[in-house]
Amino acid sequence: VWSGGKSGDNFKGLPITIELNQKQEYIENVISLLDEGNTIPFIARYRKEMHGTMDDTTLRNLETRLTYLRNLEQRREEVKKSIDNQGKLTEALVSSLDAAQTMAEVEDLYRPYKQKRRTRGSIAREKGLAPLAEAIFAQDGQSPELLAKDYVNEEAGVSTVEDALAGANDIIAEDLSDRADIRKALREMIMRRGSLVCKAADTEADSVYTLYYDFNQPIPRLQNHQILAINRGEKEEILKVSISVPGNEGAALVCRAALKPQRDISLFVRAAAEDSYERLIFPSISREIRNELTDRASQGAIHNFALNLKPLLMQPPVKGFVTMGLDPGYRNGCKVAVVDATGKVLDTAVVYPTFSERKKQEAIAALSVLMRKHNVRHIAIGNGTASRETEAMTVELLRSFPDASYAIVNEAGASVYSASPLAAEEFPNYDVNLRSAVSIARRLQDPLAELVKIDPKAIGVGQYQHDCPQKELDAALGAVVEDCVNAVGVDVNTASRSLLEQVSGLNSTTAKNIVLYREENGPFTSRSQLKKVPKLGPKAFEQCAGFLRVPESNEILDNTGVHPESYPAAKALLKLLNTADCTTLPRQLEAYGSAKAACNCGVGEPTLIDIVKELAKPGRDPRDELPAPILRKDVLEMKDLKPGMELTGTVRNVIDFGVFVDIGVHQDGLVHISEVASRRLQHPSEAVKVGDVVKVVVLSVDEKRHRISLSMKQAKIAKEKQ
Repeated sequence: VWSGGKSGDNFKGLPITIELNQKQEYIENVISLLDEGNTIPFIARYRKEMHGTMDDTTLRNLETRLTYLRNLEQRREEVKKSIDNQGKLTEALVSSLDAAQTMAEVEDLYRPYKQKRRTRGSIAREKGLAPLAEAIFAQDGQSPELLAKDYVNEEAGVSTVEDALAGANDIIAEDLSDRADIRKALREMIMRRGSLVCKAADTEADSVYTLYYDFNQPIPRLQNHQILAINRGEKEEILKVSISVPGNEGAALVCRAALKPQRDISLFVRAAAEDSYERLIFPSISREIRNELTDRASQGAIHNFALNLKPLLMQPPVKGFVTMGLDPGYRNGCKVAVVDATGKVLDTAVVYPTFSERKKQEAIAALSVLMRKHNVRHIAIGNGTASRETEAMTVELLRSFPDASYAIVNEAGASVYSASPLAAEEFPNYDVNLRSAVSIARRLQDPLAELVKIDPKAIGVGQYQHDCPQKELDAALGAVVEDCVNAVGVDVNTASRSLLEQVSGLNSTTAKNIVLYREENGPFTSRSQLKKVPKLGPKAFEQCAGFLRVPESNEILDNTGVHPESYPAAKALLKLLNTADCTTLPRQLEAYGSAKAACNCGVGEPTLIDIVKELAKPGRDPRDELPAPILRKDVLEMKDLKPGMELTGTVRNVIDFGVFVDIGVHQDGLVHISEVASRRLQHPSEAVKVGDVVKVVVLSVDEKRHRISLSMKQAKIAKEKQ
């Protein structure tokens, strides 16, 4: 048993140190830090000595597990109090509740004592038949019919022996359905031996669920995406879904728990046990299992979405160039926005390259003027409607601009942002369509700064996200955004309010106040100046200061990830090593000894190592170390693809059954999980992530259905042979 965290925490039999493979001391320290109001990014970055350098993912897992265990403990005490108020709390029940490791186990134990709606069993009890049920269930050799004669009572509504026996059956069946040991054993057996069965509501109807029209899969082998697809098909009344158990195993389990062997009276109890299983226990357990499967699948989908979102947000920016954003369209034309290297809008236009050849040439001429006027180096094209035609026009345009290039940008969520109050506040003089073009251009320049303005669910790198619990999805994706923003750091003088809101310790009010302060007083010239921002108190400053950069400051440390609390240690280190060339610090520290230097500087060794990394590369951006996005000059169409062609592409989405790769045509190709790697994978994310640049081989092309099948495995095999 481990006790820790808040006063009163006592997590019975808590295996959290084993789950996270961390020392108890570190677990207790993190819980204390969380309870003191510290954020995960701050703890991960600036309290490494206290938690043994856990990463942000491990810390968030700890926080989630801690919340669950505290809720479990709270519910356990509520149940004890409720049962005690009924005068039915025993030492054995207290021990069982204390040993329960999940909410389901606690609720199973509470079930017999929970207030129920009026049932057949409760009606039988009202008629005074509970003693008869107890006598029959005792199975001591007496005849049920003889016992029942004493309970015939016209006034109570028991007219015959058969009525009395029926009531006793209902009571026994209900009591058996409330037994925690039976429910737990049956749940475990079904999860191990049961199957999920799907049938079509209409076998003649065509739908996207045809794969599940005659589907029977053992529960242990069910994939998360299958569960979510089946749930959606059932909700749309296209599928009929049930759980099946081999033979008579479920009823037999209940009978074994209820019967006393070698007794004649067991026949009656057997019938009651079978009735309990068919009418009460199995339907209830089936619902619970379906809910458990859905929860598991939803958590998997949320995890997968978060896994994809992080590398998407951390895509390397294409900095320092004037960029043109093209938001393709048919009826309303192609919206154009030119932004400078900082994202400021320089020019806008609307062209109509899809109307006719003449209109396309007019569009090229108009865009050529903008290219020359603003010295555009990169063009970002949204991948939505009419993007293929827009890409073809762009390739023709770039023949006159050999130094320029283009990239296809995922425009998911751009329309959501452009119609938002935030976009209206940022661009009050532009219509919705032109705002989208600006967003697309900025996504190439700095994906993170632009994507934080959009609800993460609208970015489109998950599967079945609309079927997941939205509160949990929002929390998980919000955590990813927060971690990414703080890992990169934020320029306090150029960041938007949306970006500042994601900084550790800041919220919408303090972010807004930072923007207002710099508008009224000019750029910040030091980190300490943040203390003058209204409502940004000492705790908020402690949490946010290390993640905010002030390039304009005379103090070089203000433009690094070194926290102000560690400035004395950083200066002591420079004095200790007696160097003015910070680029040589890592080598000098290694020669001196990091443990010895940390002791002399008064900080922990992990903190000192972080200080050295920051001093060696002040203002460094961790995204710069990742593969740069593919910039193109020519166009490839689906009709150009042939089986066996080897291409380079960018991973756009990673889902349970495969990977979608952008290979430069309008339609992303699918690499099935079996074609991702030579070894067997549980999930494609084991081998690849969003944003990776990969080699693929074309397996097949279906132009009619717009499907491209690719293989990463065969591309690797071909390379090895070469």
